[in-house]
Amino acid sequence: MSLRIYNTLSGKKEEFVPVKANKAGMYVCGPTVYDTSHIGHARSVVVFDMVYRWLMQLGYEVTYVRNFTDVDDKIIKKANETGDSCTAITTKYIDEFHNEMDALNVLRPTIAPKATEHIDHIIRFVQRLIDLGKAYHVEGGDVYFSISSFKEYGKLSHRNPDDMQAGARIAVDEKKRSPMDFTLWKQAKPGEPSWDSPWGKGRPGWHIECSAMSYEYLGESFDIHGGGKDLIFPHHENEIAQSEASFGVPFVKYWIHNGFVDINNEKMSKSLGNFTMIKEVLADYSPEVVRMFLLSKHYRSPIDYSENSMREVSVGLDRIYAFLERLDKVGISPETAGGEHGSLWADIVEALNDDFNSAKAMAEVFDAVKKGNKLLDDADDTPGESDTKILAGIYADIRAASKILGIFMMSAADYFADKKDKAMADQDVDPAMIDALIAERAAARKSKNFARADEIRDQLQAMKIVLEDGPQGTTWRIE
Repeated sequence: MSLRIYNTLSGKKEEFVPVKANKAGMYVCGPTVYDTSHIGHARSVVVFDMVYRWLMQLGYEVTYVRNFTDVDDKIIKKANETGDSCTAITTKYIDEFHNEMDALNVLRPTIAPKATEHIDHIIRFVQRLIDLGKAYHVEGGDVYFSISSFKEYGKLSHRNPDDMQAGARIAVDEKKRSPMDFTLWKQAKPGEPSWDSPWGKGRPGWHIECSAMSYEYLGESFDIHGGGKDLIFPHHENEIAQSEASFGVPFVKYWIHNGFVDINNEKMSKSLGNFTMIKEVLADYSPEVVRMFLLSKHYRSPIDYSENSMREVSVGLDRIYAFLERLDKVGISPETAGGEHGSLWADIVEALNDDFNSAKAMAEVFDAVKKGNKLLDDADDTPGESDTKILAGIYADIRAASKILGIFMMSAADYFADKKDKAMADQDVDPAMIDALIAERAAARKSKNFARADEIRDQLQAMKIVLEDGPQGTTWRIE
């Protein structure tokens, strides 16, 4: 099965055929760096990291561009409020963003351009639109794009420009020829960052940044443009208008948009005060749990963040690592498979080739783990040759999936050791006390005092301590 992608532009799944054979160009809108990133930002970044990884797995030479908007009204407002320079603010939040994405095992893109480093490219792009009669300069220094000059305006968002009215969401400006025309270049205000241009000192509008930077690194036409659904209109619609009006060729073949993150079944919004920052989530949950949560639903679907949903994901991840731990204990490793994939990999490939369906891929992993645990149970943890081959294939396929999903990357021993260390720190657990209770339980069982042994197990279970009896004795981990 070849890769099929749901294209927002056409409203249907299409086979992926890149502009250039064996190459893939992808541009994803990155953050405006004026504040700490929230869990919604993380979903977009993790989703497109998975897309990036899968394209490379399929053998494409991928150029992945994810930008930083580092000049914007919100950044200027933050600078005025704090007294810090815009550069100090953007540098701080870019560094913070990189640190959080690194923690989430997100690969760095091929290129991460900043708008302020591409002012000359932006000015040339704006001038080209003016020269083509697609944009106009007004008194005072502002430059606007004329949407009437682009007859296909609205084709991405499936909106009719004639039906759109200025007012609630679109600022009315008497200098515009039409209320729907949008800004390419803004006249500088006193104290704001600005650059020299043919139209006087000013700074770029938001939309033009991405058109100029994507052209610089990917050319007039490229394969994939992505971002959250909130960017479809006006941002991505305006990018299409600017770029296609400028070059007269299709801007992007496949538009991919991820769904929103809700908080406790409510839309995440500042007005509701329910924004959850990435650093807050990472303080409570391991990066793999967070990443698994973000990929646990199909990327186009909304996903609800709550304590219950995170707990369910955490339990699920424990289940997978516990299975890998069982395999380790009986001497089965991915290498036992001799470099061959098992049947699980074919299911994962099918899922990811079907519009990057990470939720289906993970469901296949859980089904394989359930099957593997049954084989181990039936064999009393001593599987025969044929079962060993099946189990080794599952192990190898989970490790192969980890390179795409960015989950199951650790050894089982390290995963549970880290989990134990964090839980002990959070819950003030005394390992010596637990070991003493386990020793007392072993002695009680040896003397056939099963009531006391069960009492100790119940006591530890109440502390969320899970005991695992084996040939080498009893081990424990925190639930």
